[in-house]
Amino acid sequence: MRLRIGAVAWLLGLVLYFAPAPSQAQVITEGPDSVRVPVEAVVMDTINEEKWFFLSEWDRPAKAAVFSAIIPGAGQFYNKSYWKIPIVYATGAVLGYFYVTNNNNYQDYRKALIQRVDNDPTTVDKFADAPYLGTSNGQTAVNALKYRRDYWRRNRDLTVILSVAAYTLQIAEAYVHAHLKEFDVSDDLALRMQPNLLPVSSQPGTLTPGFTLTLYTKSR
Repeated sequence: MRLRIGAVAWLLGLVLYFAPAPSQAQVITEGPDSVRVPVEAVVMDTINEEKWFFLSEWDRPAKAAVFSAIIPGAGQFYNKSYWKIPIVYATGAVLGYFYVTNNNNYQDYRKALIQRVDNDPTTVDKFADAPYLGTSNGQTAVNALKYRRDYWRRNRDLTVILSVAAYTLQIAEAYVHAHLKEFDVSDDLALRMQPNLLPVSSQPGTLTPGFTLTLYTKSR
């Protein structure tokens, strides 16, 4: 009997010896050297990187063209051609002035023509007493009003076309200049574009602003 009890006790001790110990959860506490990174900041940084990542893949000419398309002259600023920025805005100011002038004149003659042919004696246009456009000249004055209305309308429309062309030109200039600026042809050659005054072949002694392309060696 004692032998049986001893054998059972020996087997129970053997089982307890090889049984796995209960696992303990590891608790990590924040120490004095720990750095806490807000989740919101990480998310916002990721969004900003994704938002502007497409620009990082574009080459310099494409960036210059996009900048000029968004803000006229910005592509020239990006290319460090600062002297071109006043030209861009001076061109825009001149074209804007001509557009306003042409449109105002067109509206004046258009309104006067409508009032002249409405057969209402109570409406008097602003040119009723003019020397050549007055009511005393009858149909001749009406034809003159039509001619001047169409003239100023054509000028206004032409100004719009020139404005679009100037806007497109400054985008193209920024794009091309980004390609040509200090363009390396070889290890010792470079191509430079710079402003210059060029002679006019049809008018001797007359100079006109333009650009010159210079191919030079860097070792000079």
